[in-house]
Amino acid sequence: MNSFSLRQAQELQAKLVKAQEELAEATVEASSGGGAVKVTVTGQQKILSIKIAPEAINPDDAELLEDLVLTAVSEAIAKSQELAAQRLGKLTGGFKIPGLT
Repeated sequence: MNSFSLRQAQELQAKLVKAQEELAEATVEASSGGGAVKVTVTGQQKILSIKIAPEAINPDDAELLEDLVLTAVSEAIAKSQELAAQRLGKLTGGFKIPGLT
């Protein structure tokens, strides 16, 4: 049976806090429509920016722009979640800890 001492638990907690802080500062970017829509997200899945190229704005086809934004946001969130899983997985040894990923 693998049991943690209080010291080991405190060290892991400190590492997890540091990793969460690093994820808050880390960013990932995703785009769609050949770069017409770009989305930047933190490692904690917070959207920082959405950039839309002027040529992507067509009042007669709002649905296309909506799809481009949705695609870019979804991809950016997925990349952010993957980054978080990689960084936190190293610390937790693959254990799922509620609220971390």
